[in-house]
Formats: sequence, C-alpha cells, structure tokens
Amino acid sequence: MTQIEIAAPAAPPLHLSALASLRIKELEEGTQALRRSVICAFNQLLDLKDLNTGVHSTRLAEWGLRVGQELGLDEATLQNLEVAALLHDIGKIGIPDAILRKPAKLDDQEYALMKRHPEYGWLVLRLLPGFEHAALDVLHHHESIDGKGYPAGLQGSEIPIVSRIVCVIDAFDAMVSSRPYRQGMPFEEAARRLILSSGTQFDPDVVQSFLPFAQADMENVFAAAGTAVTSAL
Repeated sequence: MTQIEIAAPAAPPLHLSALASLRIKELEEGTQALRRSVICAFNQLLDLKDLNTGVHSTRLAEWGLRVGQELGLDEATLQNLEVAALLHDIGKIGIPDAILRKPAKLDDQEYALMKRHPEYGWLVLRLLPGFEHAALDVLHHHESIDGKGYPAGLQGSEIPIVSRIVCVIDAFDAMVSSRPYRQGMPFEEAARRLILSSGTQFDPDVVQSFLPFAQADMENVFAAAGTAVTSAL
C-alpha cells in the first residue's frame, strides 16, 4: 500500500506576518489612546461640574498608584486603579448642585441621594468596553471593612482591593481639604482618624502603606487641598 504524505501548510510569507503584527500593535495603541481620551473627557466633565472634584480626583490617582505599586498589584489592576481613582466621583454628575454645594450638613433625604453616586458612576462606566472592572471598583469605593458601608454592605476581602485603596485616600483627602463650611484638618488628626478606623471602615494594610506617602508629601498635599501647612505642624 502506498503511503500518502500530507504536506504541512506553508507558513505565511514573512512580510505578511510582520504586517499582521504591526496591525495588532496599531490596534492596541489605538485602544489605549481611546481609553485615555475617555478618561480625560470624563475628568473634564468633573471639572465642569465642580473644579475641586476634578483636582481631587487627579490627586487621588497619583496617590492610589503609589499605594498600589507598593502593595504589588499587577499592571492590569493598576490600570483599573488609575481609572477608579480618577472617576470614582463621576456619579456626582447626577446629584443636584443644591446638594453638592450645600454649605451645611445634609439632611437624611439629601444624604440618601448623595449615597447613590457610586451606583450612578457604575451605571455609566459599565457600558464602556474595557471599563467593566473599574466600574465595579467605583461602585464599591464607599464599602467598609466591617460591612457597614454602601451600597452592597460588602466586608473584608469581599471588597475589591482597588475600592479599598480609593476608600482610604478619598477619606483622607476629604478630611484635609477645606470646604466653605469648615477648615481642613491638620495631617496628624486625619492620620489619627484613619488609624482609629483601620479594621472597621478602612483596610489596615492600605492605611499603613498610604500614610508615609502622605506625610512625606505633606506640603504639596496641603497646598493643593487648600489647608494651611502651618496648621498641620
């Protein structure tokens, strides 16, 4: 019986493989460029809504990446962390200005509406390809380690690590920043409150990682946050 040899399919010409690789690289670069453009556009919306919110988000992204790198997060998670830190307040676009800018404590009804902003942010970001994980991180950035946060009452490791990081740095920035109705806290008091609430509201590992960065950067932090540096000394 004659044995029939089946020839292996010929490899594509080298120039076609190179063109395909080049095309893939161009598509990847285009995707990344679009991702950055979307992030910048949303951040600009935050600036239009409230300038302090946009500046606050940029500051959080810088802090968050430093914490994430120290905690050893992988590159994909760091990318989600940058998006979540920049856009964690995007849902506030859906909150009335009368509540956002109220120069006094919110009443129960107003506070209940304000607490919806993580859900509003998730509703927007989840619709964008590539932002699905960041959308969940935004949704849960007001959860607490003890399960008493919102909107889902997650606790401990149920809360995404990115959300835990944003929770800590967002709370710190809110405490040290001055508002029309109050002066920002000095660094020591904000740090004391973070440490006091470690293990209940905040992830202790994140707090421990973050505070040395904030302390070393104190002058820049307070200058940007509108708090007198001398009040923290």
